[in-house]
Amino acid sequence: MQPRPRVPPAIWALGFVSLLMDISSELIHSLLPVFLVTTLGASAFTLGLIEGAAEATALIVKVFSGVLSDAMGRRKPLAVLGYGLGALSKPLFALAPTAGFVLAARLIDRVGKGIRGAPRDALVADLAPPAVRGAAFGLRQALDTAGAFLGPLLAIALMLLWANDLRAVFWVAVIPAVLSVALLAFGVREPERPPGAPHANPIRRDRLRELGPAYWWVVAVGAAFTLARFSEAFLVLRAAQAGLALAWTPLVFVGMNLVYALVAYPFGRLADRVSHRRLLAAGLAVLIAADLLLALGTHALVVGGGIALWGLHLGITQGLLATMVAGAAPPALRGTAFGFFNLASGVALLAASTLAGLLWDRIGGGATFAAGAVFSAAALAVLLWRRTPLQAATDSR
Repeated sequence: MQPRPRVPPAIWALGFVSLLMDISSELIHSLLPVFLVTTLGASAFTLGLIEGAAEATALIVKVFSGVLSDAMGRRKPLAVLGYGLGALSKPLFALAPTAGFVLAARLIDRVGKGIRGAPRDALVADLAPPAVRGAAFGLRQALDTAGAFLGPLLAIALMLLWANDLRAVFWVAVIPAVLSVALLAFGVREPERPPGAPHANPIRRDRLRELGPAYWWVVAVGAAFTLARFSEAFLVLRAAQAGLALAWTPLVFVGMNLVYALVAYPFGRLADRVSHRRLLAAGLAVLIAADLLLALGTHALVVGGGIALWGLHLGITQGLLATMVAGAAPPALRGTAFGFFNLASGVALLAASTLAGLLWDRIGGGATFAAGAVFSAAALAVLLWRRTPLQAATDSR
């Protein structure tokens, strides 16, 4: 038997680029809901609009960056630009006097994320041998998520050290963001394209026909998952309702992302061996359980259990969906494929987060998560009912 190839060093470097940027972003993001609501006086509906618009912007911009990376035949320059915008946005949060200013900062940050997202994912697919592609996406996601719980841990330490000085904590986020850009610029080398590889416009009708039914089914599944899972900012508000003190609210992201980081790589490796449809169904089942705990529980331990299950759901599904996109799309159209996938997810996220904010303000936090459980159950029913050629192939593993 031939030995399985190893995950290339460049994938590790990309993972640490993501880790550093996520330390920076989550240091801010873990405190931003309470900053908006307590310091700036924003409502839950405003929070939902800001989070939904910001994340949807990131996912929608990925369409254009993905298409452009395919047309250029280059991934890294766009990734560097995107990470650079993310770093540039960080001081704006510390300076924000109003919720509108926070929205502007979030949009700049998420435009950067959108620009870098699809080219980076396409670069992972370009660098990773097919036999370890699931492991490669899982590893990058695990390192990314490690940053997503180290950032909130740092936020807690600084909040306790500086007596809840939110703006001072936000300034610290500039440092890892700059390091992330430097590591990508000098530590990752993009593979050479094969001689004669086409650089034509990838959104011509004849080129888009190469994205077949299997790919568009993955897009639909990804949108359904996103519609069932709104912004994690509402997890912070739910924990605050359960009595978590201001300085400790970043623990929500610590717990969620710790679970996420621990399981992302093992489930990525598992995705190289077993049915994708069954793994997706398991992820939705976990999300339903998380929503029910968060809807019904008011005790901190019950809410904490729901947050941990939320992280487990992310670890099962996010790297898997990226692996499915990479497997269903032609290599020359991978940037475009990730872009359209994230466009659909972005529209779904904007709708889900806006609805979550409305439900929270008018009925309460429990109703928000109950609605999430209903959407998740509907998505699970469709996934189990409809069996596509792509799923049939993966079920035979």
